[in-house]
Order: sequence, then C-alpha cells, then structure tokens
Amino acid sequence: MTSPLPPSAPEETRPWVFRRSSYPEYQRVVSILRKETVGGALLLLATVLAIILANTPTADGYYALRDYEVGFEPWHLRLSLGAWAADGLLAIFFFLAGLELKREFVAGDLRSFSRAVVPVTAAVGGVVVPALIFVAINVTSGAETLRGWAIPTATDIAFAVAVLAVIGSRLPSALRIFLLTLAVVDDLLAIGIIAFFYSGDIQPVLLLLAVVPLGLFAFLAHRYSFFFGTTSWGAAAILLPLGLVTWALVHGSGIHATVAGVLLGFAVPVVRSRRGGGPEAGPGLAENLEHRIRPISAGFAVPVFAFFSAGVTIGGVDGLADALADPVALGIVAALVLGKPVGIMLATWVVTKTTRASLDPDLAWVDVLGVAMLGGVGFTVSLLIAELAFGQGSPHDDHAKVAILSGSLLAALLATVVLRVRNRHYRIIAEKELLDADQDGVPDVFTPEKDA
Repeated sequence: MTSPLPPSAPEETRPWVFRRSSYPEYQRVVSILRKETVGGALLLLATVLAIILANTPTADGYYALRDYEVGFEPWHLRLSLGAWAADGLLAIFFFLAGLELKREFVAGDLRSFSRAVVPVTAAVGGVVVPALIFVAINVTSGAETLRGWAIPTATDIAFAVAVLAVIGSRLPSALRIFLLTLAVVDDLLAIGIIAFFYSGDIQPVLLLLAVVPLGLFAFLAHRYSFFFGTTSWGAAAILLPLGLVTWALVHGSGIHATVAGVLLGFAVPVVRSRRGGGPEAGPGLAENLEHRIRPISAGFAVPVFAFFSAGVTIGGVDGLADALADPVALGIVAALVLGKPVGIMLATWVVTKTTRASLDPDLAWVDVLGVAMLGGVGFTVSLLIAELAFGQGSPHDDHAKVAILSGSLLAALLATVVLRVRNRHYRIIAEKELLDADQDGVPDVFTPEKDA
C-alpha cells in the first residue's frame, strides 16, 4: 500500500485517487463504451419484450418457450431454454469479465496497486453494504427470504455503462474507467458468492475432472500465443472444445457453470510472451478474443438471458403493489438505491483517509456519487442470483424480479439527474478552455475529458 503522506506534504506530491488515464487506455475504454451502449439498448429491448409477453394473452406461450427442454440427457445437459441461457450464455458474459479483469491488472492502468485499490475497495463496499441492508430488512422474515441477501450486490455492466455513455459525454474519463472496473470486480465478487453460497450437491469427482481440460486450455492458450501469435479465430478453433468440456464438467459438478467462464477467462494470456512479456510487448490473445466475443455477448448472450429471465407476470397496479410489499422486494430496492451508493462512497472515502490520498483536482465528490448511484443498476447477475436463491417462477423470485427492475430503474434515474448536471458543468469548462485557447492563439490540446 502507498505510504501515507504527512498532512503537510505539498499538494502536487499527494497521490490522486482518480487520475487522468493514459491515452491508449482512454481509447480502449471509449471503444468498449460504444459497444456496451448498443448492448445496453438490446438488453433493454429484450427486457421490455419479455415483460410485455408475460403480461398479455401471450404469457402461456412465453412461459412454454422458456421451459421447453433441449439437450443430451445422459450428460445431464437436458435443460430448459431459460436454464441454457442462465448457465450457458451467461458463461460467455463471465468469460469476458474474466478477460477484462485480468487485462486491467496485468497490462492496464490498474496494474499499479495505488490505482487498483480504489475501485476494488469500492466494489467490496458496494457488495457488503447492500447485503447488510437486505439482511436488516428481512432478518425477521425467515431463513427462506434471507437466501436472497446477494441479489442486490451486483452491478450490471451493460446497463450502467450504457447510461453513462449516453448522458456523460463530457465527464472525465477517469470516472468511466472507475465504473467499468468497479462493475467487473463487482461481477467477479458475485460469481464467487454464487460458487460458495448457491452451489449444492457438489460432485467432487466431476469438479476434479474439470481441472484437466481447464489446465490444458491454459497451457495451449499460452503456447498458442508463443508459437503462432494472437490470431483469435485459430485459437478459438483449438480452445473452444476444451472450454465446452470444462463448462460441462463444472455444470455437472454442482458449481454454477458461469464460474467456468471466469476461470477460462483468467487462463488466457494477456500479453505476447514471445516478445519477453510485459505490457510493452503488445496485446495478447485475451484482447483479441475479447474483441471477437464481446459483440456475441452484448448483442446475443445477455439479451437472450434477459428475455428468458425478466418475464414476470405483474398483475397490474395491484400486483405491483403486492410484489413491492414483500420484504424481499423492499430489501432489494433499498439495497440497490441506497446501499450501493453508500457502500461505494464509504469505501472510497475510507481509502482517501487511510492512505491520505486526494481526489484529482479536476473532479469532485459529487462526480463519484453519480457513478456510485449507477452502481445500483443491478440486473443481469441479480436476476441470476434471484433464480438460484428462490427458484424460477416462485413467488419470491417473481417479487425479486419486480424489485430488481424497479430498483435499477430508480437508481438509473437518480444517477442521471446528478450526472447530467455534472456533464453540463464539464461541458461549460471545456468550452471556456477552448474559447480562451482560441483568443490566446494557442492550439487546442487533446484531453480525454474534452474530446470524449
């Protein structure tokens, strides 16, 4: 950890909690933001379509489609389409999360501990506080309701980043990187929670067998990069079968199959080892696979999961009121809308106090508050945990889905109010700087905040 500086240390020598990112990192993040904006729109469209189908005369057909089973029974892979979406398609989503997180810590701006500690600590705060709020509201409701304590702990990357991209074109890029990293770490913590708390009837033999294809996957991924460079389609042809076998064995072991996606993501090399390693060696197989697979995840896998998971029969205004009166729903809404920003802000504040670091002088705490509010947009992983906690189609599961949708929408609206004001503030500053530069005859200099 960075050694604390004495209070009298010169301001220019004090480490910044959020600092301006490097230009290559900024370009990469902007590229991801653009893709996730499209993915967020598709996710929203799939969600709205599912809700409409589940609350119209087409409801029976929608549920029949969701529960239709396909697959190979001898391998215990005869699953409903909804289960295939949750166990299979979301594994692609978490594979990308594993790739992104590993890249950030190996070759990204977060390879420095002083920069990584802030979003990681904030993510932990954004998991612990919402869970505590949910438990506090449901502690007298019985053990069954307490199974949903982890539902409000996750942040939806696609929705949150899409909202930020639409309303925050002038916000400092440091906040965007913070949100992206926070959401990825958040999802990693959520998948750890799923593995430890929502896995049952563990089959140790199958779990140990999964280590074999996983190890071979990791070995060939690194050797492929060493001998043949980073051609992603060729790598996919070799590694995909091993990945599918790993997924099937993890699924059969009783551990949720999305855990396999994260482990496979961690196994892919980030930098080119044939040039000696290190970030300066250039992009490795991870970045190339991420570039190829992200459109599949954002454009197909996550929207299809949302389509099969978000459909819940509300029953009109009375049904909505009954759903939100359930302590489970109250706990989720309170945790997403209040717990997430409080946890993220509190953890960030603790870091600034324990390390004597300061905010970048270009930023204000209200900027961090706006992004922390966006952390309350929990959707994809929250829906998954709700199904694991209560069982698909159960009353608590239906009420949890209504709460997830309501809480996420409210969190997004509140964050929009704050961030639009801040975006206007930064736009005025940028326009003033440009005007002053033109008047002084000084060429305008690129900064991520001005050219976002």
